[in-house]
Amino acid sequence: MKQLPRYGLIFIVIQLLLQGIVFFLAPSTAGLYFITGHALPLVGALPFLFFKKCRVSFLPGLYLFASISFLSLALDYLVRGHMGTLAIATTFIPPFLLWLTYFVKWNYRHIKSKESLLALGLASISWVLYGLAFPPLPLGVGALIFLVPWFIVLQRNNTSTALFATFWSGVFYNAINYYWIYNVMKVGPAGFILFGLFLLVAYFSAYNVLAAFVFIQAKKITVKGHRVLLWLFPIFYAGLEMTRTKGDFSFPWSHLGYVFGNHLSLLQALPWIGVFGYTMLIVASNMIVTKSFTTNKRRYLILTPVLILACLWAHGTFVLSGKTAQPFYENPSEKTPTIALVQPSISQTKKWTKGYFDSVTTKTWALVDKYPLLNEVDLLVLAETAIPDLLKNQPSQIKHIKKLSDQYGFSLMLGALDFERLPVAQGPIKYELYNASFLFHPTASGKKEERYIKQHLVPFSERIPFDDVFPILNYVDFGEGDFTAGTVTPVYEPFYWTPFICYEAIFGDQVREAIRNGSRLMINITNDGWFGESTAPGQHLNLIRYRAIENAYPVARNANSGFSVFIDQYGHLDQKTELFEETIIARKMPLRTRDTLYTRIGDVVEIGLLLFFAVYLLLVLSPIVTDKLKKKNYKINV
Repeated sequence: MKQLPRYGLIFIVIQLLLQGIVFFLAPSTAGLYFITGHALPLVGALPFLFFKKCRVSFLPGLYLFASISFLSLALDYLVRGHMGTLAIATTFIPPFLLWLTYFVKWNYRHIKSKESLLALGLASISWVLYGLAFPPLPLGVGALIFLVPWFIVLQRNNTSTALFATFWSGVFYNAINYYWIYNVMKVGPAGFILFGLFLLVAYFSAYNVLAAFVFIQAKKITVKGHRVLLWLFPIFYAGLEMTRTKGDFSFPWSHLGYVFGNHLSLLQALPWIGVFGYTMLIVASNMIVTKSFTTNKRRYLILTPVLILACLWAHGTFVLSGKTAQPFYENPSEKTPTIALVQPSISQTKKWTKGYFDSVTTKTWALVDKYPLLNEVDLLVLAETAIPDLLKNQPSQIKHIKKLSDQYGFSLMLGALDFERLPVAQGPIKYELYNASFLFHPTASGKKEERYIKQHLVPFSERIPFDDVFPILNYVDFGEGDFTAGTVTPVYEPFYWTPFICYEAIFGDQVREAIRNGSRLMINITNDGWFGESTAPGQHLNLIRYRAIENAYPVARNANSGFSVFIDQYGHLDQKTELFEETIIARKMPLRTRDTLYTRIGDVVEIGLLLFFAVYLLLVLSPIVTDKLKKKNYKINV
């Protein structure tokens, strides 16, 4: 790091003085505020950064400015509970523009290099093919070899070239996986959503880059001549995927192991190893094939993918040949519920308007009224936000629901919004808003209405991450739902079933919690109408099917616009609807009858993967940090 000249001390004093002036001029406005005075520290820094006579070294000067501005922001927030928007901009935009400039220059240098372009081509072959492997797309079995060109790049190219190729091939891969988010632009602020989609793709591509960097470093480390860390890389990769299932940014959508969903027999090892076990097999298979190509030794290792597929297929075929594994096998001595799923296929283009509400409810109830077998139904299920409003505000709808329930003697579950007033307002937040499901029972049963609140909220769509840690985020409005997450996983009698709303059904820990509470059936309601006619509804269904097989946990899934379907505990599908089909499907639904190893040990396995990820990362990075500390002198001369 370059040393600061003597003007550095003057620079620091002036910055502290200007920040102090702005701090005392700030208004008492709660939340976010704007004053032009927040431009003063940046204006005061410019002469020191650009004029030769009083210039400090640019990089240290810029980072000092950003650090002092950040401390001022933090002090403003801690003392007064608010922040200036212009202060936020002047603190973060200059270093962001600097890093963006470096990023552009780095890419430009690689674009001019034939070696880098060849590496990008090879890596792109891997990740584009892998992006086309997730159901409903057809290339799943190829996943065992698709990453070989990428691993060749990591083996043969220098670090900078490999990371360049990995990032941009990761962009292609994640664009294929998440392009469907653009459909939300039809119902929200288009520019913001497009920018958010770009950031999402770049964010997930950074995971690819981290994996590449760790692999490159791991291959340099040996223990008694053996690359032990490299052998353990498949476990690290599974741990990396686990990090995407935890925290406020959690979005565990495209783990590598999700590619085999088009082949039921290949999925029957899920009860033993879970989806992360499949990820390890896939990464290990690609690494072994790469080794056979790059070393010209043990060429028989190229048969590893064939062996893995053969073992998965043989095991799955044996499991599915059992009597109780036949599609929707019912124990004749056990009473099972008849469940009806209502798929009205409601358009999402005019959400929350009065006309929209009337069209939704009219279309939904008309479809129900036409169904001829309502008197045979135990549970009628409507989709997420089937009543697109606060249910408390719709007494006529509640009255109609109770009338139907009493007339036909079934319970009725539907999605709607709910709220509760806070005893003390938290800044601008006076109410807690919930994405919820409601269960109504016939009056004769004597049971009261039951409510379930969605626990896993979609980041930036239903909630801004960390708004509970930093309450000032509640003043920010990106058009998100500002929902509050629930904390309770219920089990409803008499058939011991649990509601799951939308994508929270893909979180293994929540599924296992429900099963531990005694649940024997999942009722999943979702509104995939946002996704349009894309691969997303098929991807979503595939993830739910994985959870069903992994935990031997049957699912009745109701999606507003499809795919609605029944799934048994071995993953067989029945009465799968088409996208945008208007229909009701119903059947007697067998309940969970067996336990699985992964249900029992899944929590321990997944916590272990997180710990392994952290330890592995520490072991890989420690030689780099140690080496840099030996080589560099970090003195600042003022």
